[in-house]
Amino acid sequence: MQIFDPHIHMFSRTTDDYQRMRARGIRIVNEPAFWLGQPRTSVDTFKDYFDTLVGWERFRAAQYGILHTCTLSLNPKEANDDRVSDAVLELLPDYLEKQSVVGIGEIGFDEMTSREERCFRAQLELAVRFDLPVLIHTPHRDKRRGVERTIDLVLEMGLDHDRVLIDHNTEETIPMVKERTHCWAGHTIYPQTKLTPERATKIIQQFGAERMLINSSADWGESDPLNVPIAVENMRSAGIDEAEIERVVWHNPIEFFSQSGRLDLAELDALDHPDKSGFFEGNTVLR
Repeated sequence: MQIFDPHIHMFSRTTDDYQRMRARGIRIVNEPAFWLGQPRTSVDTFKDYFDTLVGWERFRAAQYGILHTCTLSLNPKEANDDRVSDAVLELLPDYLEKQSVVGIGEIGFDEMTSREERCFRAQLELAVRFDLPVLIHTPHRDKRRGVERTIDLVLEMGLDHDRVLIDHNTEETIPMVKERTHCWAGHTIYPQTKLTPERATKIIQQFGAERMLINSSADWGESDPLNVPIAVENMRSAGIDEAEIERVVWHNPIEFFSQSGRLDLAELDALDHPDKSGFFEGNTVLR
């Protein structure tokens, strides 16, 4: 089965991870912009980071037969940093028309502050302006209130639910997303702080595959870039129909991000037999 991991932070992973991911069926990844573990103090560091995601990281993935896309944003945590927040919002339009950028994200709430909401609204407006889908982060703490406020904003701003992915859902929040919206719903397999494969499987069993996605996140914390393939095996063991599994891990993320007009599946053919001897600005993965 081919797999599309719609939320994975490959910036924090090694080249060996790409090799293992390809061996387990992962053919496409989407990398949202995120916090790097410590505060960034200048907008120039965001520019370098965005350039990495649309440049070197896309090249590095291709060396292992994986198509890399990204969604760019000022993430919720750094929306609270007045040193950089406004400057990043001004920088983003320079990147939102690039071919590998298939949406805006991850945006949303972290600590539920007024600064976060201001930046959240500004980036939702950018999504409308650039006709891009949005990937919304929901907070690690007080998640129910964060999802409720997220849904309120989506409804208040009249956003097209087809173009909204509300991520990091749990058993507590998925009923709200399903009852109050027609948005897409993401579930992160990240056992320490989010969902185990077993819990995610039970959610799919209860709510079905329609507009449901699963991802690994796989950032600099304790995580595993193979969590989506692991969840696939768990869903099989639980008796979920193969077509429904494929819908969750392949067809749904393709349908969502294809709304950007920039997800070209024909590129996968060229990645069937990757040549690791390629160069990107003088650099190669064959160190």
